[in-house]
Amino acid sequence: MPVTRWSNPTLTTVRQPLQEMAAMAARTLLRLVDGEEVDLPRVELATRLMVRESTAPPAG
Repeated sequence: MPVTRWSNPTLTTVRQPLQEMAAMAARTLLRLVDGEEVDLPRVELATRLMVRESTAPPAG
């Protein structure tokens, strides 16, 4: 259970693709170990905004 659900109100967070991040890191490490050049200084993966009770609409 995410820690965010233990708070009151529940917190809005950004969900990160941890499995994809780990897989990308492992592939990059294996390429480095094999002596290959890694040409990706930065990788962007999709994230999701998880809106919960801590987010309110702007004051009118």
